[in-house]
Amino acid sequence: MIIEGTIGTKSALVVEGGAMRGIFAAGVLDHFLDIGHRPFDFCIGVSAGSTNLAAWLANQPGRSHRVITDYSCRKQFIDFTRFIRGGHWLDLDWLWEVTIDEIPIDGWELEQQSIPLFVVTTNVENGEPHYIQATEQNLNQLLKASCAVPLAYRDFPQMDGYEMTDGGVADSIPVIKAYEMGARDITVVLSRPQGYRKKSPSSAWLVRKLLGEKKHLVQAMLERAERYNRAIDFISNPPDDCNIKVINPPDNFEVGRVTTDSRKLQRGYEQGIAAAKVMTPS
Repeated sequence: MIIEGTIGTKSALVVEGGAMRGIFAAGVLDHFLDIGHRPFDFCIGVSAGSTNLAAWLANQPGRSHRVITDYSCRKQFIDFTRFIRGGHWLDLDWLWEVTIDEIPIDGWELEQQSIPLFVVTTNVENGEPHYIQATEQNLNQLLKASCAVPLAYRDFPQMDGYEMTDGGVADSIPVIKAYEMGARDITVVLSRPQGYRKKSPSSAWLVRKLLGEKKHLVQAMLERAERYNRAIDFISNPPDDCNIKVINPPDNFEVGRVTTDSRKLQRGYEQGIAAAKVMTPS
């Protein structure tokens, strides 16, 4: 289901992606689970943010932590040498197959919740964002599509008859979309410290070379920083009728997109828990 316009709700939770940086949101949402904090009418997730939200809604504490600190660190998933030789840098095919088999997200449990999850994907053909409601039936393919980082993963999963890729390309922080959908009290979980602003890509030539036949996707990738910073501006200066709470990593957050250092990942998870405790004092 692709949402256009409003759905008449007032409170939303928006979670940014960022690959391994998603460990911070994993800590935030596990703390939310611990204290039963769910004062939201709907939620929107992007890439790793969508998988974090799905596990949260399915009442599976620790699942995202395990995926990021264990499965995502394995050579079968992340291998730059394989990428140089023409394969995937981030092999989502392997990751989805093994995690669906060993620690699947409970789609039935997710659907029992009163909070719908909307997942952002990017349409490869036109470079536009799609906001698709997760169901038990579409969950695995939808999350995979939202996490399919262009170039790092060389395929484009199909959703609703379209080739899709990483939702972060078209809408990294869908806070404006949440507002358009009726939310006036929005909690945003970011994966970068306060004050971060995205810079234009320094390797635009490489994007054009490797994805040249996907003209609209290339354009969306080159304009990503502009859209990202527009969302940050909205968060910093929301409309008068909108209240936005931000949970983001501290300045000493050490996790990058492809960090596999177990110490840094565990610290990032604990920083997410700590930040959530500050936002939701008992």
